[in-house]
Amino acid sequence: MENTIAKRAAVIGASSGIGRATTELLAGQGYSVLAVGRDAAKLRDLSESLAAGGSEVTVRQADAASSAIARVLEEFAPISHLVLTLSSSHGGGPLATLDLAELRAGFDGKFWPHVATLRAALPFLSRGGSVTFVTACSAGASLPGTAGLAAINGALEAMVPVLAVELAPTRVNAVSPGVIDTAWWATFPEDVRAQAFRDYAQAAPAGRIGQAAEVAEAIRFVLESAFVTGSVLSIDGGLRLA
Repeated sequence: MENTIAKRAAVIGASSGIGRATTELLAGQGYSVLAVGRDAAKLRDLSESLAAGGSEVTVRQADAASSAIARVLEEFAPISHLVLTLSSSHGGGPLATLDLAELRAGFDGKFWPHVATLRAALPFLSRGGSVTFVTACSAGASLPGTAGLAAINGALEAMVPVLAVELAPTRVNAVSPGVIDTAWWATFPEDVRAQAFRDYAQAAPAGRIGQAAEVAEAIRFVLESAFVTGSVLSIDGGLRLA
C-alpha cells in the first residue's frame, strides 16, 4: 500500500554527519525539512548548500536537551516524520578504567536528548507518521571497550518495539550504524582514527567503513516503508558479525 503521509520531516542533530546527510537526502526528494542543530554556522552552510542545489530547508538552532526544542517543533507542526540523529562522544573505554561521570555524560548527550525530544514532539506528530532513532552497532557488536556505548544505544533500541506498540499507528524504528566516517571521530588524533578505520574495515565482512549518505538511505527506507515498525535496521557492513 502506498504511504500517503505528508512529506514533512524534522531532523534533530542535522548540522553535521548523518543528520546533515539525511537532511540533504530528504530535501532533495521533495520533503519539507526542519533541520535542528546546535551549530549556527554549520546550519547556515547546510541551508546555503541546499539552496544552491535548488532545495530549501528550515533551519533552527536549538539544543535538544533544552526546553527550546518543544517551541521549535511546535512552530514546524505538523511533523510527519521525526528523525533523531543526536550523538555523543562520551561513554567509551574499558569498564575497569571508565570514569562513571563519563558514562553519565554519554547518557546525557544521547539517550536523554533522544527521549526528551520524542516526548516534546508527541503533540505535533501526524498520526501514522514515523519516528526513527539513530543508535549504533555498539549495542550488539560485543566490541571490547564499548560497554558504556552499548548501554546507551542498547537502552534506546530496547525502547523501539515497546514504543512501536504504544504509539501506533505512528511507526517507531531505529537505524543502527557501524563505523561511519563522520565528525564523531574528529575528537581522536588523526593517526588513531586512521588506524581504527583500517582495523574496523578489516574486521567487517564488507571490507570498509561506511559513509553518512549510506546511513541516510537506510533512514529514508524505514521512514517511507509503511509496513516497517518496531525494527532495528543494522547498517554496519557486517561489523556485528565480526
